[in-house]
Amino acid sequence: MLQKVIRSAVIDAPIDRVWAVLRDFNSHDDWHSVVQKSRIEAGRDSAEVGCVRAFTLQDGSFIREQLLALDDNNYRFTYCIVEATVPLERYVSTVTLKPVTDGNRTFWHWESNFGTPPGRERELANLVATGVYEAGFASLRRHLEQGADRRIKGHSPMPMALPLPSQRIEIEAYGGHDVMRVRSAEVPAPGPGQVRIRQRFIGVNYFDIYLRRGSIPDLLPLPGTPGMEAAGSVIDIGEGVSGLMPSDRVAYMGPLPGAYASTRCVSQDWVIRLPAHIEDQVAAALLLKGITADYLLHDLAHIRPGQRWLVHAAAGGVGLILGSWASRLGARVIGTVSSPEKARLARDHGCDHVIVTGEYRFADEAKSVWSGGADVIVDGLGDAAFEENFAALAPCGHWISLGQASGAPRAVSSELLVSKSASFSRPVAFAYVATRQKLAERADRLWAAVADGSVKLPPIEPHSLAAASRAHERLESRQTTGALVLTV
Repeated sequence: MLQKVIRSAVIDAPIDRVWAVLRDFNSHDDWHSVVQKSRIEAGRDSAEVGCVRAFTLQDGSFIREQLLALDDNNYRFTYCIVEATVPLERYVSTVTLKPVTDGNRTFWHWESNFGTPPGRERELANLVATGVYEAGFASLRRHLEQGADRRIKGHSPMPMALPLPSQRIEIEAYGGHDVMRVRSAEVPAPGPGQVRIRQRFIGVNYFDIYLRRGSIPDLLPLPGTPGMEAAGSVIDIGEGVSGLMPSDRVAYMGPLPGAYASTRCVSQDWVIRLPAHIEDQVAAALLLKGITADYLLHDLAHIRPGQRWLVHAAAGGVGLILGSWASRLGARVIGTVSSPEKARLARDHGCDHVIVTGEYRFADEAKSVWSGGADVIVDGLGDAAFEENFAALAPCGHWISLGQASGAPRAVSSELLVSKSASFSRPVAFAYVATRQKLAERADRLWAAVADGSVKLPPIEPHSLAAASRAHERLESRQTTGALVLTV
């Protein structure tokens, strides 16, 4: 006859943080007080269904367990004992997490079924319930509260962090895409308030091209490494860091370049933990672009149903996110693109009407669709489209300059604006995420929009870190759609 053991507890931490630890099938020797040493057999990934972990307990017992199922959407995994010196027969266990509505906490449910030798039922049931499950709840609480400086029974303190090798893209002279070179470097241990991250995907933005060309030399002095965002895992943390810990899946965006690298130290204020439903590649492709769309919609344009938007480069990363999100919120969107293929993609992502043009001519067609012009213009074209943008702008409209693909836009005079009672903005994304709290709020809104379909994911084109020059070449040539990322 099989025994059934059930225990549950509330953990005073957000569900994504608890899940980030537990979904790593080999993390228990890092946080569980009864586990001495663990390894994943055959070099498999520790979150791969079918992997086997072999570990010893503090009392010398040996156990091999296999991961049978892993469900990121429902925060659940199931595993079984394959071999053990402890006589737990046909042992199968399931861990399930649920968010607690009263506060940002997590309900952890742990249950198992197993057989025992005759006469040892109570002893072994108590061992599982108290020695494994209840001890596990207490151990994880300490682990989350104390972070990287924790001492768990049976574990020594973390060793002093050492520099780690890294590959990075370096620019020694401003110029074309071919000035980027791969260099080896060491990344020092994180300083106070810093997080050292093993990066897996790096976002590529047109802003990186401006840096490479030398358009903003004060921001990227030579030699320098471009890149403003990436996603990966926390390696270790510096003194004073809170809310982050080793193995957390994270993404960041920061006001200082340097992301084109395999490993990097950044300020904790730039970093957010990723929810289970957002993959690393998606986070690197969307974070900066999606937060740009967020502040355009909610802060600058104050989006409302029926509002008329003209979005340039509507098949690019920001354009596709903005088109789908704005249309879901009730706006009417015209997009401009450079080819019929891009036009089809822009329509699929929310554009009501698409103008195909390669010569910065769009005002007449836009006004033929909307006789009064556009209430909001989102412009990354720059100076070559200056007159057309103003012609397409409706009275009391808002013209937002995000980029300068054709060159820096000329100064907009107050006399020009007053002729249409219009407003002009030239925003910088990092000003809208100046605090860690504001970054988290905007990221949460973005991830929620992805989850409910308000933001339809754009195509993502990957390139290796070593092929960063090829990624820039394609982006500059207007051959791409959606977002580009570098893989490490």
